[in-house]
Amino acid sequence: MTDVINELLTQIHRGHWREVVFCGFGEPTIRLDCVLQVTRWIKEHSDSRVRIDTNGHGYLLNPTHEVVVEFKGAGVDDVSVSLNGHDKETYDKVCSPIFPDAYEQVLEFIQKAKRRLNVEITAVRLREINILEVERLALQLGVKFRLREYIPCFY
Repeated sequence: MTDVINELLTQIHRGHWREVVFCGFGEPTIRLDCVLQVTRWIKEHSDSRVRIDTNGHGYLLNPTHEVVVEFKGAGVDDVSVSLNGHDKETYDKVCSPIFPDAYEQVLEFIQKAKRRLNVEITAVRLREINILEVERLALQLGVKFRLREYIPCFY
């Protein structure tokens, strides 16, 4: 995490960053302590919003933590939850989660997060996913929905 902060030191002065996002090919909450520490540093040194792009497995990966409470305490503003399935069967087929109750836990994560943070659900446009049903679920949960286009692997 020191490496991340050192890199931020070289970039943060270059301009006003509207938003800093934790995302990528992996789940940010695997390194929850790092995300929280870097978020605190960002909030101390800039007025940027902080967003976490997550699969919603934060509590499954960190069972001894109150992940959403800790996000809020560190200064996280927004959470974008990738829900690539309109039901458990589709979610399990598309995402192949390692946790047997992952779909239900993602929905619970969304419920907890929306009480403290700005939350959106996203889904990738895939043949297997009924996008209208995911959007309907977001509406039912009281959070925003955003469709993401599928980008095929390029390497």
